[in-house]
Amino acid sequence: MALLEMKNMTMRFGGLTAVSDFDLTFQGGEFMGLIGPNGAGKTTVFNVASGFYKPSQGNVVFKGKDTRGLKPHGVTALGVARTFQNIRLWHELSVLDNIRIAQHYRMGYNLMDCFLRTKRYKRAEAKIDSIAWQLLEQLDLKRYAEEKPNNLPYGLQRRVEIARALSVQPDLLLLDEPAAGLNSADVDGLIKLIRWIHKEFKLTIWMIEHQMTVVMSLCEYIKVIDFGRTIAEGTPSEIQQNPAVIKAYLGDSEI
Repeated sequence: MALLEMKNMTMRFGGLTAVSDFDLTFQGGEFMGLIGPNGAGKTTVFNVASGFYKPSQGNVVFKGKDTRGLKPHGVTALGVARTFQNIRLWHELSVLDNIRIAQHYRMGYNLMDCFLRTKRYKRAEAKIDSIAWQLLEQLDLKRYAEEKPNNLPYGLQRRVEIARALSVQPDLLLLDEPAAGLNSADVDGLIKLIRWIHKEFKLTIWMIEHQMTVVMSLCEYIKVIDFGRTIAEGTPSEIQQNPAVIKAYLGDSEI
């Protein structure tokens, strides 16, 4: 059984077709890139895969379950986590609480348990704390546990967002332009971090990224879309030499 299958997935907004007949299959363990010019439909694909959009047509199946009727938290509960191009952290909460709160969907206790501090409440909270502190240690964020995210450099905020996504213990991690806004030193650190995460957590990773250094350093296989349609797919070296990809990025006059 494939981890994720998207077949003939099409997403329309009124009369605009943002993505058309998109196909993809993950068996598990891969590291795939999704690239294309601005406005090509990449984030729309991620929004469908993570439950933010219900596709206009086609199938989306994760671990054998049709996800088209699920809300984002339902898709997360199945094992899909994501980050966003524009970092979305709760800046009024500490770094630790940002990671803890992501696990709310599996707390396993109710309001009365919380009010009475029952054993079920204490067990669940202890597990949530354990996972959060372990991730802070693994991603070298422990010293910032009580800091507010907006007090941290942008590169560390991105690391916190990735830690929060990992806290739900996903099988599939979607990274939407993780290098956006980072300087060259932070990008080098990000590449090392994501490579380590892929190996250490044994995750399937699907990444949108405009910085080709990141894509070519990390991805094993790449799909390219333009105007919502797949125009190429293959290994990094195949994509670099593909005429359709060169045309999409540079235009006819540059070929």
